[in-house]
Amino acid sequence: MPRKPPSQSNPVVLWSENLSKIPWLIHGFSTRSGGVSRAYGGHALNLGFTRHDSRSAVESNRAAFLRTLGASQESKPWPLVTLRQVHSDLIYCVSVPADHPLTGDGLITRRPGLVLAVQAADCLPVIVVDTKHKAVGVFHCGWRGTVKRIAEKGLGEMRRCFGTMSGDVKAAIGPGIHGCCYEVGPELRDEFASQFTYAPELFREIKESDPVREKYPLLFLSARAPGHSELPSRIFLDLVEANRRQLISAGVPARNIAASPLCTVCRPDQLFSHRREKGVAGRMMGAAAIIPE
Repeated sequence: MPRKPPSQSNPVVLWSENLSKIPWLIHGFSTRSGGVSRAYGGHALNLGFTRHDSRSAVESNRAAFLRTLGASQESKPWPLVTLRQVHSDLIYCVSVPADHPLTGDGLITRRPGLVLAVQAADCLPVIVVDTKHKAVGVFHCGWRGTVKRIAEKGLGEMRRCFGTMSGDVKAAIGPGIHGCCYEVGPELRDEFASQFTYAPELFREIKESDPVREKYPLLFLSARAPGHSELPSRIFLDLVEANRRQLISAGVPARNIAASPLCTVCRPDQLFSHRREKGVAGRMMGAAAIIPE
């Protein structure tokens, strides 16, 4: 996933080669670089109205992000539609900016000149594009939204509203927490197993090792079979693959789905991570818009 280099005034923005070939589409995934926020380090591009940052800094960052995307006309940014995200499967079809905050985690439109965006700082921003009917959707896909099949339901809403067929869709999964770092509990694995037949392929399990146990096994004898107490396992979820498989199951050709290789936890130099930064993190955006004719 290439990036647009920063200038003195432009943020660093990533875009998907998969979507950049669509001539009527503007899209991008923000990073943490190229903004004016000080709450999360110098020149941070925080795009969320968090309690740690000032409203004026976020508004300035959002305007700069839209300019970098090319979503402006005569220096005036196009309308930006966002959500009060609640890890749900609520999706809205919009044609004008809402006069009140929308609560949910998905947006779809066919209206040119309207920028749809979801915020993320470990969860996945997913952009879906109907190349035939000129429609776009953006979805906030954390584990809860993924279990609720928000990407699949988003495609269903696009079909209901626009006549979208999955074979005409191209999708891009933006930066998020990857399977290398997303440690979860067994109850979450059970949640996925209740919903997806391919759930076992989304998880990997690592047995803890202890050099002392290995050297002195008799110290850890137990009356319970098999005779030794077991160290707990560590379970990791591949959220990227979970959403890729969900899109494929919904009929999107695998060749039409691209995913960023960047893990938010692994790349503190480029990306915000709610988990790594223990909740004191800025917000990035995945955004898409249809260019007016």
